[in-house]
Amino acid sequence: MKRRDIVKGLPLLPLVGGISGGLFPSGSLFAAIDTPQKNVPDYFEELGITRVINAAATMTYLSGSLMLPEVMEAINATAHDFANMHELQDKVGVKIAEMLHCEAAMVTSGAACALVLGTAAAITGTDEEKRKQIPNLPGPRPEVIMQKKHRYVFDQAVTTAGAKIVEVENAEEMEKAINERTVMALFFNAATSWYGGEDAIGHEEFIAISRRHQIPTFIDAAADVPPVENLFKYQEMGFDMVTFSGGKMIRGPQSAGLLFGRKDLIEAAKLNHSPYEAPIGRPMKVNKEEIFGMYAALKAYLEKDHKKEWKEWLGRTAYLKDSLTAVSGVRAKVFIPEGRANVFPTLDVFWEKKDISLSPREIYEKLKGGNPSIVTSITTRNSREVLNVGVVLLKPEQVELVAEKIRELLDNS
Repeated sequence: MKRRDIVKGLPLLPLVGGISGGLFPSGSLFAAIDTPQKNVPDYFEELGITRVINAAATMTYLSGSLMLPEVMEAINATAHDFANMHELQDKVGVKIAEMLHCEAAMVTSGAACALVLGTAAAITGTDEEKRKQIPNLPGPRPEVIMQKKHRYVFDQAVTTAGAKIVEVENAEEMEKAINERTVMALFFNAATSWYGGEDAIGHEEFIAISRRHQIPTFIDAAADVPPVENLFKYQEMGFDMVTFSGGKMIRGPQSAGLLFGRKDLIEAAKLNHSPYEAPIGRPMKVNKEEIFGMYAALKAYLEKDHKKEWKEWLGRTAYLKDSLTAVSGVRAKVFIPEGRANVFPTLDVFWEKKDISLSPREIYEKLKGGNPSIVTSITTRNSREVLNVGVVLLKPEQVELVAEKIRELLDNS
């Protein structure tokens, strides 16, 4: 959905109402996830693990997102039989490629694994000796071009495969940097979200330069849905390989991801992955249940009514805003990022010290240390520290609880 559509829709949202009144229908997002099973131990209690209410985002340290009911059904339905993993990966890949309108696809153990495998594919192709030798190929190291502004913590996956990253600051430098050792060019799509500002080299120019030199392009778009259109956008632009995380807003298994694009590169990536016994990707295996689960997650995500879901998220922010701003001195504003990653509505909550004695960070710590533990976020907008409350990962009944706990802390301070 475009931001103008969101703004246009805001006046139509319900302002305040009981949860039971239909603002957050129980069957909409997380139905059947935590339906108790007969005679199943409470492992959280048995191991003393704190249950967390995720009022933040799809962060890996908070276990990403919660799997869709369809994913759990796929995992449970396929756990009782063996399968040939080559056949499974191939046939699921064909179906995923059909769904994403691309040449080929595979399930990886997260987007970070896809970065390793994509780089390995660009280095080795189908050469068996190279597959055995990476990351320690003889001679000069293979090189991967990246914009200096795009360097990020996860590009270590590129060097894991044995490549050297060559930084460039503009299109002219990129042209000059490409040589006989260059195997790939990597575009970090969320750089504008992480660091702000524009890309030094835009998507189209990045692809055009690489094509002139016959260098494959890879775009890391791990956290870049919603909107759903992004699943198709980048390979339609011409990127040769694309990766998305499976365990974020697609809500597949947290340890699963998607790698898709040009057929020869995806086939080479498979050769560098489990169940082959020697390659660099062997430690990054994906079990059969995760592959089935990722397939089910993508099917469900593509079939979802995304406009309806977006309206529900906005309804949640409206409810929280109304509840929290009832406290004297408290203000709140819906925030929707303008970048490419994690683009969904959250609520910024802020106040003056004279009105509320506790700072946003102190409220954050008290929520995190409470029972239940509620994890929000702290950020800065226009030099002001704000408490940012995420709504997209909350179960319906948790919306009211989160509002109640935050309001209680604000009231008492």
